[in-house]
Amino acid sequence: MIMAFEYAPAPESRAVVDIAPSYGLFIDGEFRDASDGKVFKTLSPSSEEVLSEVAQGSAEDVDAAVKAARKAFEKWSALPGAERAKYLFRIARIIQERSRELAVLETLDNGKPIRETRDADLPLVAAHFFYYAGWADKLDHAGYGPNPKALGVAGQVIPWNFPLLMLAWKIAPALATGNTVVLKPAETTPLSALFFADICRQAGLPKGVVNIVTGDGSTGAALVEHPGVDKVAFTGSTAVGKAIARSVAGTDKKLTLELGGKGANIVFDDAPIDQAVEGIVSGIFFNQGQVCCAGSRLLVQESIQDELLDALKRRLSTLRLGDPLDKNTDIGAINSAEQLARIKALADSGEAEGAERWAPACELPSAGYWFAPTLFTNVTQAHRIAREEIFGPVLSVLSFRTPAEAVAKANNSQYGLSAGIWTEKGSRILSVANSLRAGVVWANTFNKFDPTSPFGGYKESGFGREGGRHGLEAYLDV
Repeated sequence: MIMAFEYAPAPESRAVVDIAPSYGLFIDGEFRDASDGKVFKTLSPSSEEVLSEVAQGSAEDVDAAVKAARKAFEKWSALPGAERAKYLFRIARIIQERSRELAVLETLDNGKPIRETRDADLPLVAAHFFYYAGWADKLDHAGYGPNPKALGVAGQVIPWNFPLLMLAWKIAPALATGNTVVLKPAETTPLSALFFADICRQAGLPKGVVNIVTGDGSTGAALVEHPGVDKVAFTGSTAVGKAIARSVAGTDKKLTLELGGKGANIVFDDAPIDQAVEGIVSGIFFNQGQVCCAGSRLLVQESIQDELLDALKRRLSTLRLGDPLDKNTDIGAINSAEQLARIKALADSGEAEGAERWAPACELPSAGYWFAPTLFTNVTQAHRIAREEIFGPVLSVLSFRTPAEAVAKANNSQYGLSAGIWTEKGSRILSVANSLRAGVVWANTFNKFDPTSPFGGYKESGFGREGGRHGLEAYLDV
């Protein structure tokens, strides 16, 4: 009998990060209390322990932040691009130097495994600042005409699934193009943004160029609706995105929205099975499926469905769920009790509507917010789990017979953010990719990101692009 290999615990030390008991708002280069003194607590999803107390920004605080950003804009936008680049390069290097500290902080506040924050999130955060630092003195050559101008004050609202990475996606191009920023991080994951405020001071960034206002949805609404904001950038749910679009309609504010998704991962009968299984796992179980471009719909060709599902179930049985700070952990905690309740409700609806549920034997910790990796078979396009974004570690499996049917099923969604194709035929990759209505299409891989490559969606997945040369346009008056 072959004994299963046992993993000894390999916890990352919490000693590398020093979390203060409380944090204020970062406005005009200084931390300050909320104008009305209100605060809220931020919890660690894996243990439910209180990590810190954070200021709840009000409309008055948002107004102060926007005014600070407006005041700073005049000098910041007038700097030569090479001078702005120096600050961005400095921020990128400090992020690299503090990457271990920031990775532990992000894991504590978000619940995702340390392997992901350490090996995926933080390298990409630094890479985005390095990349856009390189653009700062080359804007004349970006394809938007000679001497393109900055818009002014950017109001940015980011989600909780990639707190520091979404911050980098938004702040790096804004600063490179000469804008100033007021950023509102998610209520459940404010800490890395507040640590970034300290990095801005460490880099000597002029006061008011970056302002961080923490708070709940009302704080974000105050920022979006503020008349002093010239550009709104939002990443989050489609419902909130629609509300923002309505509030911005009729104004001269520029708007980009990166919203929900229900990505299709299409596996053809000539795909390398083992490679495809790894891509499927990465596509839906990375960050516990709390990814807008997650491959949450698996479309598999009928002739290999049984073989693929057997291999996939074997692979899921090896995933390790538990302490996110353990370097062996594959599946961490769900970000909040509210999100866990939504995942459970949608998974229950899948069973109620006749889909067949399967999950590996998995012992869930007694404290914190946890959901075992789950897949559903016998799913139809009418099922809620095939239509609605679950934003959790839940995979819906559908089958197809022909490439045309695969494309039709993949495009039969209100969303259009991402898709994956698995096949050995290059011609099939090109043909299918050109037929998919998705902003990002991966071939024989999934969830690969690079700061030089644009990202965004169609339909209810939003509009505008972030990353690459295309990501500059949203922050320029063109």
